[in-house]
Amino acid sequence: QVRVAESGGGSVQPVGSLRLSCVASALYYSANCMGWFRQAPGNEREGVATIYTHGGTAYYADSVKGRFTIHQDNAKNTVYLQMNSLKPEDTAMYFCAADNPQSPTYGGNCSKELKAGFWGQGTQVTVSD
Repeated sequence: QVRVAESGGGSVQPVGSLRLSCVASALYYSANCMGWFRQAPGNEREGVATIYTHGGTAYYADSVKGRFTIHQDNAKNTVYLQMNSLKPEDTAMYFCAADNPQSPTYGGNCSKELKAGFWGQGTQVTVSD
């Protein structure tokens, strides 16, 4: 079993910045794809950013393009989400996910892979005055 752990959430004022970190750990595990999702109260979970860890190709939700950046440290099975120019509507629980090599969706679309992957407990991000 792969353990996924997020950190770095907190409270920040609008236009502020936060950096989230996520580590996926298990013996012999190497992530192919990792990403961040978020869920605000009353809303469905939505994808924020995903990255193919070998190559670094990243994808972003339209709502965060130009403000958020996802990058990885492959040696540590770690991804980071740098969040700048934060808005109140970015307030949510942020979850990290790592893909599952045993999943039928492995090797396909990253976002689909992650939905069947390993998930962390989440870290809260609150943006308010």
